[in-house]
Amino acid sequence: MPRTKRNLSILQTALPITLIAALSAGIVQQTGFFDNPEPRGAIHEPKTVVVPARTYKYRSDGEFVRGTAPVDPPMKTVIASESLTVTKYQITAAEYAACVLDGACAAADAPSPGSANVPVTGVSFDDAMDYARWLSKKTGQYWTLPSDQQLAHAAGKLFPDDALGLDPDSKNPALRWLADYEREARERSKRDPVPRPLGSFGENEHGLADFGGNVWEWTSTCHRRVHLYANGSVRNAEPICGVYVTVASHRSPVSSFIRDPKGGGCSVGTPPDNLGFRLVKSTKWYAPFLVRFREKGWMA
Repeated sequence: MPRTKRNLSILQTALPITLIAALSAGIVQQTGFFDNPEPRGAIHEPKTVVVPARTYKYRSDGEFVRGTAPVDPPMKTVIASESLTVTKYQITAAEYAACVLDGACAAADAPSPGSANVPVTGVSFDDAMDYARWLSKKTGQYWTLPSDQQLAHAAGKLFPDDALGLDPDSKNPALRWLADYEREARERSKRDPVPRPLGSFGENEHGLADFGGNVWEWTSTCHRRVHLYANGSVRNAEPICGVYVTVASHRSPVSSFIRDPKGGGCSVGTPPDNLGFRLVKSTKWYAPFLVRFREKGWMA
């Protein structure tokens, strides 16, 4: 192709892209996508740790049923190709109180612990989402609840394995009932309902603090029921959004509006001692767009 025609072809290809980029920049400017976050937003930013990319084994979340018999969820291998930035501690009573003072969060139901240096408890999934939106607006960074799998990535060796270890081919339902009863008895015997100061439960191998203590952490993962064929393959999965996975020493699915799990709302097994949360910060290049989309009500 002659050079003149080749240059014209390149120009014809590049021009629409340039115009779209310029138009997009104008829209972005007009909608205020890159406005600075509110003044002094940095004072609200929680301390974080960066958990490196890694490969790990992880037991799937949810209730699994083969035929009519409950079975242990399968193990799966997760290849996390990117690092994860997550709050080192659970969000504290003092941090949450700033959102309440700003009128963006409802006051927690838990009684005052006498110290601001403890995890906030007595908060629902909806409360945690309100706090994530408020913190995103204050800091200009995109904060979300972690998924169950992200929490497993961050928690490392501390993440619980809820398997009962029963023979999946057993036809005796009494064995599972007995195993469930014994596990719940063990969990109830370890109950410790009083929230403790940050750092009381130590750190894991990634520097994440207090995971698996007496505060169950909300995730963005909907509870689900998974039905299997006789050969173990998945027949269908029913997500139950409105009920979300919480995690500490064991998983516990809880209705989104529940603040005190001891009063009801736990769908399966032993209820958590307390409900709190930590957050994940997005480090994607497009995170500022997500913040603005959320502020304008275009996404949760």
